Amino acid sequence: MHRRLQAILWDVDGTLAETERNGHRPAFNAAFAELGLPWHWDPATYDALLRIAGGRERMAAWWEQTSAAPVDGALLDALVASKKRHYGQRLRGGAIPLRPGVARLLDEAAAAGLAQLIVTTSSRAAVEALLQGSLAPHAHVFAGWICGDDVQRKKPDPEGYRLALSRLGLVAGHVLVVEDSPQGLAAAVAAGLPTLVTLSEVSRAEPLEWFAQARAVLDRLGTATLPLEVLCGPACPQGLVTLSWLEHLLPSA
Repeated sequence: MHRRLQAILWDVDGTLAETERNGHRPAFNAAFAELGLPWHWDPATYDALLRIAGGRERMAAWWEQTSAAPVDGALLDALVASKKRHYGQRLRGGAIPLRPGVARLLDEAAAAGLAQLIVTTSSRAAVEALLQGSLAPHAHVFAGWICGDDVQRKKPDPEGYRLALSRLGLVAGHVLVVEDSPQGLAAAVAAGLPTLVTLSEVSRAEPLEWFAQARAVLDRLGTATLPLEVLCGPACPQGLVTLSWLEHLLPSA
């Protein structure tokens, strides 16, 4: 007998929307140009840097890789601020749509009375920009969000997901996570949370075995006109994720 689903925890980048290559990467490059740095992250470089959680951390790592000089904290602060501004402008303008099936599932979960929280390594400003952009019609479904600003250790550390459980006052067996990356999956699993992975345009290039701990791995959540493909896990006969199908991903009672 499966437990009753009470809450869904959503990752943001690559899960709710394809923000990495189309939002974050151009914003980083705009910040580099604005501050006169000869850096440019092409898609392949950026995809590799995504294995480092957090934009500030990525830039610091790149600095250490490409410069003999020590990291300049003040310049790094300026880069972070510039990047946030450029990213926010793109998202608030609605340049990056939600992934297929996301809006439908958000609204169905809200109508069923499920609690929904965002858990992301991105900054609060980045989340607010998405909530003001393509996520605006659905912003009301979220009981709150936990961002990189709210934790000491970002994914793959489970701190964010443990904080989410504490805020909800729920136990892990009744809560499902939706993620797209190996780091996010590792964080959720370490918090004892069953996880559905919907591969993003970045993570679909990763070996499938990196997602072996997921309850299921899909290419998308699916819509009536764009059905999903199950890469690992139970069959989804309707071609789209439903709440009843999600409930079957929970551990048995």
